[in-house]
Amino acid sequence: MASRSSRQSYSHNNNNNNNNGSSSSSSSSSSSSAVSSRTTVGHAQPAHNSSGRPKPLSATSRRSVTPNSRTQSFHSDQEPRRVRVAIRLRPRNAEDLLSDADFSDCVELQPELKRLKLSKNNWSSESYRFDEVFTETASQKRVYEVVAKPVVESVLNGYNGTVMAYGQTGTGKTYTVGRLGKEDASERGIMVRALEDIIASTSPASDSVEVSYLQLYMESIQDLLAPEKTNIPINEDPKTGEVSLPGATVARVQDLDHFLQLLQVGEANRHAANTKMNTESSRSHAILMVHIRRSVHEKVNDEINSQEKGTKSDLFDGNGIPIIRKSKLLIVDLAGSERIDKSGSEGLLLEEAKFINLSLSSLGKCINALAENSSHIPTRDSKLTRLLRDSFGGSARTSLIVTIGPSARHHAETASTIMFGQRAMKIVNMVKLKEEFDYESLSRKLEGQVDHLTAEIERQQKLRDDDKYNLEKQLRECHDSFAEARKVLVTRSEILEKENIHLESEMKGILNELNHQKDLNNLMQDKVAKLEMSLKHSEQHQLENSTYQKVLADTTEMYEKKMAELIKQIEDERAHSESAEEQLALMKKLLSEHQKSIQKVLADTTQMYENKIAELVKQLQDEQACFECPEEQLYSAKKLLSDHQNSKQGQKQIDELALKLQEMYQLHENTLSELQSLKSENKDLLLQKAKLNEELHSVRQRLLEQEKQRKGIENELIKLKRAVPENENEFEDKKSYMKEELSKGSSEFGNRMGSYRSNPLRENISGQRATIAKICEEVGLQKILQLLTSEDSDVQVHAVKVVANLAAEDINQKRIVEEGGLDALLMLLRSSENTTILRVASGAIANLAMNEMNQALIMDKGGALLLAKTASKTEDPQTLRMVAGALANLCGNEKLLTVLKEDGGIKALLGMVRSGSSDVIAQVARGLANFAKCESRGVIQGHRIGRSLLIDDGALTWLIANSSTNSASTRRHVELALCHLAQNEDNAKDIISGGGVKVLIRISVESSREDIRNLAKKMLRLNPSLQADMHAR
Repeated sequence: MASRSSRQSYSHNNNNNNNNGSSSSSSSSSSSSAVSSRTTVGHAQPAHNSSGRPKPLSATSRRSVTPNSRTQSFHSDQEPRRVRVAIRLRPRNAEDLLSDADFSDCVELQPELKRLKLSKNNWSSESYRFDEVFTETASQKRVYEVVAKPVVESVLNGYNGTVMAYGQTGTGKTYTVGRLGKEDASERGIMVRALEDIIASTSPASDSVEVSYLQLYMESIQDLLAPEKTNIPINEDPKTGEVSLPGATVARVQDLDHFLQLLQVGEANRHAANTKMNTESSRSHAILMVHIRRSVHEKVNDEINSQEKGTKSDLFDGNGIPIIRKSKLLIVDLAGSERIDKSGSEGLLLEEAKFINLSLSSLGKCINALAENSSHIPTRDSKLTRLLRDSFGGSARTSLIVTIGPSARHHAETASTIMFGQRAMKIVNMVKLKEEFDYESLSRKLEGQVDHLTAEIERQQKLRDDDKYNLEKQLRECHDSFAEARKVLVTRSEILEKENIHLESEMKGILNELNHQKDLNNLMQDKVAKLEMSLKHSEQHQLENSTYQKVLADTTEMYEKKMAELIKQIEDERAHSESAEEQLALMKKLLSEHQKSIQKVLADTTQMYENKIAELVKQLQDEQACFECPEEQLYSAKKLLSDHQNSKQGQKQIDELALKLQEMYQLHENTLSELQSLKSENKDLLLQKAKLNEELHSVRQRLLEQEKQRKGIENELIKLKRAVPENENEFEDKKSYMKEELSKGSSEFGNRMGSYRSNPLRENISGQRATIAKICEEVGLQKILQLLTSEDSDVQVHAVKVVANLAAEDINQKRIVEEGGLDALLMLLRSSENTTILRVASGAIANLAMNEMNQALIMDKGGALLLAKTASKTEDPQTLRMVAGALANLCGNEKLLTVLKEDGGIKALLGMVRSGSSDVIAQVARGLANFAKCESRGVIQGHRIGRSLLIDDGALTWLIANSSTNSASTRRHVELALCHLAQNEDNAKDIISGGGVKVLIRISVESSREDIRNLAKKMLRLNPSLQADMHAR
């Protein structure tokens, strides 16, 4: 045969497929009518002819035929229940080309005749016939359509099915069955293609597809989707004989991407190892169990008797009982058989090989017994045969693909594999259609209808109750309104009766008043008559009164003079009162200017007014004495007037004197009121004086209190300055920074010196933190945070140092955030230009960023942007170390990675490398390692896809360039970051192009930490692209 490349692929173009054999794409369809049991059972096994091939079965069995197909599948109509066996030849690899250079192939394929010739030597060979023969150029699609697709279609129609791959290790079983085909869709294996067809043929609304992925490892069944589940038991139904695994994870498949994620998780958990025969040899049997539950939309009225038909139609209104089909598909990737002398297995690999060969031997015994129609089938010799009990000799439709290699070195293994396939072709399964009435669905439907009708009845009853209630309510309202109207009418009638009685009494009163007025009029007429009589008498005595008029004139003149004097005195008093008011205004002004002068002037004014008031009182007493004489004269005048009252002129003079006396009394009353007002003003002035004294006393008290507070704050500030350490490095990242400092001390001066120096350092730090905690309790955290806004930079520096030290303790972080400490620290980063403040504030934020809840708050408040700006505007190594530590802590939160990159956090980290400080570079490497670890975790869990966000900012290039740095801490973080980036298949291209494969190889050998070496080895082994690049090298 012509020489081939060192590593040939199974997948080729369709043209090669057509040259080696026509592609078959037949599908199966089940058309039997449904009965109550819904089960179709095949006949007994047919007799075999001399050639070992079974005779054709009867035509009563179900058939799998696709009309108008271009070529015929090996699942032909002649033998629908026999186990179908196809054989596939693996292409030569580099090892075969080197080992068999002087030998010819031992296998000759005749695909057109579906035959295979196995050469023992140059002159002797044996010929075997299979249902299908695939050459090394056969595509994955053709293998699936010929071998597995008919079984998948039968499973969709309600039959159980099995597709299994058997062969020597390294002949391509896993490639044929379990290939994912991420990079090339044409390389997808049977598992992916089968689930793709099943998902496309089922409806999510009415059908369900559930999968379990297991492995049989060292005779222990393990769950590949949940690795913690081991040694899962096998249960067999005594009635039906069905095998179940109650402890296995059953995942409902949503779509093809979901299945690929499950398959990828399972493949990652499957045991594999590197042997001489195969670099990735499967060390366990993998079994994919697909459970399908489909609803059949058909009626059963044609398959029940007339009596049942009438009953059913009455019950379901002519609709058929829902039917479901339950089927199970097993896709088995057996571990390859191997010889210990060829595989070179030792230790654990040797134990694994023993269990693999033991289970395969048990499977071979069962197949031999079934092929020879033995009465006893040893299915209980192995868990593998118990799981495959339904696949061979059971009710499942089974297809077996046998894989062999072309090398003459493995002639014995190839012959054994071929004979296994030949014996399997003799097995006949009795296929059963699993259909049953979906009484559960029908029950749920009827329950839903009952619930709906019950709810409708309840709604109608509620409406009737509501109507009844509303009518009763309206009736009660009518009764109430009628009673109220009646009550109002009764009350109104009573009021009208009372008003009528009142009007009658008023009319009586008016009549009485009219009678009284009539009497008064009569009296007035009598008085008028008497006055007329007195007037006549006065006219007679007018002459007699003329002598008294002169005396009256003299008396009147004397009174007028006295009244003028009194008026003048009153005006003088008014002038004095006005001057007193002006003096009072002046005193008020003086009181506002100076407190002592106010008191003195107030005392003088009070004394003066008291003297004036005494004088006014004396004058009033004199006035009263003066008034007593006129009153006596007035009395005598009245007496004279009484004697001469018949004189008309004397009467007028008396009236005038009375008016003047009334005016004099009025002036006297006014003077008294003014005197009273002066007294009240004096009293108000005294009250104001007392009030001013009280205010002055309170002002003095407040000044004393403020002076005490100022002295207290000064003392607290002095304490803070003494307590706060001058070295800002003590409030760094409380865990990682201190560990690095202690590790540095131990590495430089030895374990004894490191422990000797670290203990005093710990005691010093703990003592300082205890002092600061005590000051915080005495002063209060709120006052310390207020000092952050002080205009004095020294006060700000000491206050932020205290906050940073408090933030180093977990118990204080929540209080600091709740009291607004985080906002104050971010404000300092935004506004301050002081290097010390920026350094200490960044360290405090780094401590707060150790808490996951605080990380989200820092990002929401723009903390990453402020840290990035701080890194760009400073060159101080200590400040850059604090900023890098804060960003490194934020990189440890998987939820914040995208926002952190958008805010420039990664660019800021890489930009800080310019300082050249080893501490800064160590923090940068730590942040990149945290970022890469979170990304790899997301990729493994399935909720993150695509290239790493670090690659866009040039982080991968920097990591590769600094992978050999002298700093142990930096090198450890760089190695971890590269290993985590290699876990993502999408990063492989960038790692290869940047020279990262060589670095990973060196890390797997030279890393100082064993866990990092093991992680690097695992990445190189599991990543196909990196593996291919290593082989190419």
